[in-house]
Amino acid sequence: MENNAKFYKIITYGCQMNLHESEKIAGILTALNYAETDDDEKAKVIVFNTCCIRENASQRAEGNVGALKQLKRKKKDLIIAVGGCMTQQPGFADKFHEKFPFVDIIFGTHNLEKFKDLLLKKLSTKKTVISIDEKEGEIIEGTPKTRTSFPNAWVNITYGCNNFCTYCIVPYVRGRERSRKLQDVVNECKELIDAGYREITLLGQNVNSYGNDLGNVNFATLINEVSKIKGKFRLKFMTNHPKDFTEDLIKAISDSDKTCKCVHLPVQAGSNRILKLMNRRYTREDYLEKVRLLRKYIPDVAITTDIMVSFPTETEEDFLDTLNLVEEVRFAGAFTFIYSKRNGTPAAKMDGQIPEDVSKERIVKLIDAQNRINREQSEQYLNKVVEILCEGYDDKKNMYLGRDTYGRMAYFNGNDNLVGEFVNVKITKTGGISLVGEIVND
Repeated sequence: MENNAKFYKIITYGCQMNLHESEKIAGILTALNYAETDDDEKAKVIVFNTCCIRENASQRAEGNVGALKQLKRKKKDLIIAVGGCMTQQPGFADKFHEKFPFVDIIFGTHNLEKFKDLLLKKLSTKKTVISIDEKEGEIIEGTPKTRTSFPNAWVNITYGCNNFCTYCIVPYVRGRERSRKLQDVVNECKELIDAGYREITLLGQNVNSYGNDLGNVNFATLINEVSKIKGKFRLKFMTNHPKDFTEDLIKAISDSDKTCKCVHLPVQAGSNRILKLMNRRYTREDYLEKVRLLRKYIPDVAITTDIMVSFPTETEEDFLDTLNLVEEVRFAGAFTFIYSKRNGTPAAKMDGQIPEDVSKERIVKLIDAQNRINREQSEQYLNKVVEILCEGYDDKKNMYLGRDTYGRMAYFNGNDNLVGEFVNVKITKTGGISLVGEIVND
């Protein structure tokens, strides 16, 4: 039986958006009677879902594709497909085909939902199938999904981006912003909650601008409608853009008894000069006002962020502005990274690229400051009882793990299968960004 079985493997790079899109690819393959495997030797189809936000992701993807050349020679019937942001870059697909002629299918972000047709076309021909739609099309509903992140489920609410931050390739590879219809989003959320999912994460490059192209709804409306769904669940969303993060939206978050008290609000930099060069369309003062409003309506809110160092021409004074902002806001967590030049973006053409040694020194200082803040915040949890949604089991620690409504990770022991359950945990030990505790009865 197993000799006749068909297996697939998907390798995903990048963000939650890519992880969710890989769930769609998996759903399409499952509907075609393929089963998942981690073994390259067993796989009939291997799909790379790529990212080009940072150069190292593209390099890793190309390296891993190249490593399959010998396997492809041995297994003539193996189908290798490469798609995602990397292949959507203008002119990239033809160059990629020249470099890796053994790749069977090359597809972009605008035609992921057509992967079934592309695969069937390849199975009926010996030719390489290259399908890169230059223009984004209408949103296609009903694509099957094989979800992999229980008890959390990703739900797209928008596709594309209209912001054109000067360092970011996303608008060029994902197209203009398009919003799903409100009822389609609500219906998907309800189906997931009815199926036992306990956390819904709404996804978009900028969730705050949801509905701008629909005319009669906005993101606050969507938060209100999803929050009306019956059942015990948590609602999260990412990512936000400070320029569109309104007081009405903050009120909607505050009024919802389902929405987590953790908001991811990327700041990127604390220097007004750098923010302007990034085309972020807000100032340091604007950002701090959003933080003030958040803490006015949700006093105990946990705010996380993204911070970039060494954007072109960043001076030591600019960097210190960012470091001071971190100290002032006291983020509950931060994704920190060094600016990565992406060809095709305005920032790649800017003079004043920062030397590597300076970049490394700055990122270390930033990480050290944020880690100290994380430790200080974690210490406040000691001996407190918090409600944790159990997300999984850590085989190395031999403990369950999950997060509270503020996004803080906790580890704990348990005898039953607790994944997907809400449990009360008394915190007995604190670390940098994680906690350790024990389950307590009500």
